[in-house]
Amino acid sequence: MNDSLVIAGREFRSRLLIGTGKYRSFDEMRQCHEASGAEVVTVAVRRVNLDRTTESLLDYIDPKQYFLLPNTAACYTADEAIRTARLGREVGLSEWVKLEVIGDQQTLYPDVIGLIEATKVLVKEGFVVLPYTNDDLIVARKLIDAGAAAVMPMGAPIGSGLGIQNIANLRILREMISEVPLIVDAGVGTASDAAIAMELGYDGVLLNTAVAEAGDSIKMAEAMKHGVMAGRLAFLGGRMLKRLYASASSPLTGVVR
Repeated sequence: MNDSLVIAGREFRSRLLIGTGKYRSFDEMRQCHEASGAEVVTVAVRRVNLDRTTESLLDYIDPKQYFLLPNTAACYTADEAIRTARLGREVGLSEWVKLEVIGDQQTLYPDVIGLIEATKVLVKEGFVVLPYTNDDLIVARKLIDAGAAAVMPMGAPIGSGLGIQNIANLRILREMISEVPLIVDAGVGTASDAAIAMELGYDGVLLNTAVAEAGDSIKMAEAMKHGVMAGRLAFLGGRMLKRLYASASSPLTGVVR
């Protein structure tokens, strides 16, 4: 498809972004990344061996093939997230950051006040900030005002696999926001969930657990690739109008009487 995702002026051919956690092995992770066709791979700065003194998942990600997107997973305050983003940049991962400021340990819902605060600080320091947030329009607008390069609303709680839970809110976000890309982040459980997100007009999908915890992770990674592509094509094609009653597929004109 000649239909690229552009974030902060950078072009990506794939609209699927994929993570690095929960895989059974680093080699399985590598094969899943390849099968997914993704170009952007997220890496939790606080959960990876950055000094490379022992085996690291970074040894299985070719920086010439993939764009590394550090994330601030497991940060519960704006200050923690800011320090973690700085660390990722200092060790040479990237000046981009998928920003997470978690507000609740059980649901992993974001602390949106801390998220907006951290976004403002990091943007001023030259970071390209992609914040993980809830599906609230007002919060999304405040993040854009703070300088976010994209907004990444949740489809459902992180790692839940529940699929897209609040289609109405995601539709409102899509209809009201056009300044930056919108990427569904979290909650996808299978390829049809990814397709639904894309059919809503979202610019991309970020997922991890749905692939890592699948019975056959490599097959699921490939399924996600096709789900995202199918959903995007369906959105561009334009859905037919829904009708209450049947409508004959063949025209009635010219019918033999």
